[in-house]
Amino acid sequence: MNRTLVGLIALAALLMPLLPSDSYGATGKENYATYCMQCHGINGTGKGINVRDMAVQPRDHTDAKAMNGLSNDRLFKAIKEGGPAVTKSVLMPAWKSIFTDEEIRDLVAHLRVLCACTGPQ
Repeated sequence: MNRTLVGLIALAALLMPLLPSDSYGATGKENYATYCMQCHGINGTGKGINVRDMAVQPRDHTDAKAMNGLSNDRLFKAIKEGGPAVTKSVLMPAWKSIFTDEEIRDLVAHLRVLCACTGPQ
């Protein structure tokens, strides 16, 4: 893996809490396009522009079978607390300083649109 990319991702994750959030009021789809598509891709396929240098590939949010096995609570936790909170990649940053809980719920709802699934009931 490209050490420079890993360093930049880590630096960005550390600096994000210091940046003012302009995401308030944006929809889950808009926040996904702004904050998530670089890794997960514009259509959620896990093929964003950063993936070629990532040892761990981002989740394909359009994979209904895989996404259907994940609860909304788990998706919420992954977004809010980052990948390590759900035993996933350290490259997935914690977004709790950027998004409100309501915005994270909107992102989870957008993930359900991308996968055309509801998750465990």
